[in-house]
Amino acid sequence: MDLTLWHNPRCSKSREAGKLLADRGVAHAIRLYLKEPPSAEEVMGLANRIGRPVSEIVRTKEKAYRALGLAAADDAALAMAISETPVLLERPILDDGRRAVIGRPPEDILTLN
Repeated sequence: MDLTLWHNPRCSKSREAGKLLADRGVAHAIRLYLKEPPSAEEVMGLANRIGRPVSEIVRTKEKAYRALGLAAADDAALAMAISETPVLLERPILDDGRRAVIGRPPEDILTLN
């Protein structure tokens, strides 16, 4: 099973999740999604693997969320917004291609492994 950590190195929770994996010797790839933004389709797939609507994997407290007026947006519009403004994606996320989990708190990522 190939694991990918959707990671933002500036985020303390994301760094904690990476450390948890490293401390346990769990091999994983890193996706720096701010540098390699997901497509809207990838966001929809990620939400499906998490088992939540896109509205629950978007960071509603980000300035960009308010600036873009996304409060009433549907999942398709939110997925497009995340692909265009990836800072809106909740983090960290550990993804194995079949299932994914948000690391809030970071220890939650261990439920996937």
